[in-house]
Amino acid sequence: MVRLRLSRCLVPGLLLLAASGPVAAAGPATSRKAQLEFGVSMAKRGLWSEALFRFENARKLEPGSVSVLNNLAVCYEAAGRFEEALATYREALGIAPGNNALKQNYSRFAEFYQGYKPKKPAEAPPAAGAPPAEPPAQPQPESTPPPAAEPPQPPSGALLSGGER
Repeated sequence: MVRLRLSRCLVPGLLLLAASGPVAAAGPATSRKAQLEFGVSMAKRGLWSEALFRFENARKLEPGSVSVLNNLAVCYEAAGRFEEALATYREALGIAPGNNALKQNYSRFAEFYQGYKPKKPAEAPPAAGAPPAEPPAQPQPESTPPPAAEPPQPPSGALLSGGER
């Protein structure tokens, strides 16, 4: 009687365990397409950190995917990581220079980035013992105040679905 009860519990448990192993390993969480689709969904909701995480996972699974690279660049824009966005757009354009959606996204970004480019750092102070530099000339008062710096804009690029590679 004990053997019968044990086997009735053990066999279904082993079957369930065996079935869950390969299915979980080959499930949607490991596919580029699933990561890409989930990332697009998160980006549309404004959850850029989660979208970036998903697109980075998709990139690991398929490094040469143009849609993944485009979406990564859009996420980098949203995060204010403009140099990474520029590099990622250029990488994607190197793979698919004729992709119109990608070219349009890059063009919008490049236009924004030209106005944003970080200024070069000021000169370093003179070394100890060096003769003092001439004091800077006093600025003349202006009649109008300088325009305020514009905050970074949200990403201008459109996300691409998983159909393109």
